Amino acid sequence: MERTLVLIKPDAVQRRLVGRIIARLEDKGLRLAGLKLLTICRDLAAEHYAAHKGKPFYEPLLKFITSGPLVALVVEGPAAVAAVRKLLGATFGAEAEPGTIRGDLALSNRHNLVHGSDCPAAAEQEIARFFTPAELLDYKMSDNRWVSELLPE
Repeated sequence: MERTLVLIKPDAVQRRLVGRIIARLEDKGLRLAGLKLLTICRDLAAEHYAAHKGKPFYEPLLKFITSGPLVALVVEGPAAVAAVRKLLGATFGAEAEPGTIRGDLALSNRHNLVHGSDCPAAAEQEIARFFTPAELLDYKMSDNRWVSELLPE
């Protein structure tokens, strides 16, 4: 089973969209493995977005992501990284397809509601950045056999 990190960013928290976003992930059949509400510090934000250092949007991104509480969650399921990325939609909300989280709920690039890991290796690193192993739960869902043949019964 694959795990991935999702950050529900401060704009989504301020717009009271957390429950709707989590519901979309659960509706897909993904299982919550970890969940927390936190405000991240600049150092953690800089580590998380290190790949963008030096780009024109880097400083505004750090200011935005540290501006208020966000919800960090780990979701699990078959091909979870790809499934989440598809659910989130294109980075630019105005360009995201209807039916995706950003396509239905966002217009902006900077205020694009959510972050999702872009590959399994990144997911592993990002999860470790926000969660300790003890904060991640492993349990079975009673509807597994109805969600995917790849899930244990």
